Amino acid sequence: MRSVAANSALSSFDMTSRKPSAVVTLLLLAAVAGCGGGSGGGTIPRATPSSEAPLPGSYNSDQLTQALLADIPGYERSGPPQWGQYGSLAAVQNFNQMQQAVKLDKPQCASSTRAVSQEQVVQSAPSALVAFAKGQGQSVTETLMAVGPAVAAQQVGVRVPAGCRTFRVKVGGHWAANTVVEAAGARIGEGSRTAGVSTTVGNATVKTWFVVLRSRGYLATITLYGAGATRAEAERLAGQAYQQAERILP
Repeated sequence: MRSVAANSALSSFDMTSRKPSAVVTLLLLAAVAGCGGGSGGGTIPRATPSSEAPLPGSYNSDQLTQALLADIPGYERSGPPQWGQYGSLAAVQNFNQMQQAVKLDKPQCASSTRAVSQEQVVQSAPSALVAFAKGQGQSVTETLMAVGPAVAAQQVGVRVPAGCRTFRVKVGGHWAANTVVEAAGARIGEGSRTAGVSTTVGNATVKTWFVVLRSRGYLATITLYGAGATRAEAERLAGQAYQQAERILP
């Protein structure tokens, strides 16, 4: 199974008229685009509805699903939302499988391509995810999860180690160079962080920006992926996601 980002890239790529090396390039670009569970862009399989109880004082997956962005001007929704425990979402599982197929020259830096950690408290959190896409391979993924205030604050406080701000990813015999930037972005909600990953293979460069923010009882991530992705747009979308969640969640 490929990640949603990989499916998006390959679905827009003519396999019969392009060189295999170019296909590998697209896979490399997609492989590091899954911050927070994989960028949208293809049809998202529906996850099994969640029956888990919410954390004390927090929300369940059904509530989080209702609080997701319903639309983004200029984008089309890539299928129905997913909901359930975070680690059970199809987009998250697909991204995990893709990561297993690539090699990092600094294996300790694998977490630098993710918006949130793989701690059990995060993986088992009630969650909801939706993705949107527009032309030329650009996509947006929003994830909401009920992790409680302490875990949410911890996730917002994560920083990329200095030694992981540059690394390379290999698929087959092809390497992609990656540079991570942590921006002093605008504060959203009760706290937020913004980071970006620039990935280059040959003359092709793609960018992934993600924003992680927290509010009462939930953690939200926005991931913006594409050659034209910018920090400003990622933060604007994160602001919209925050406003929507605050309107809907009690």
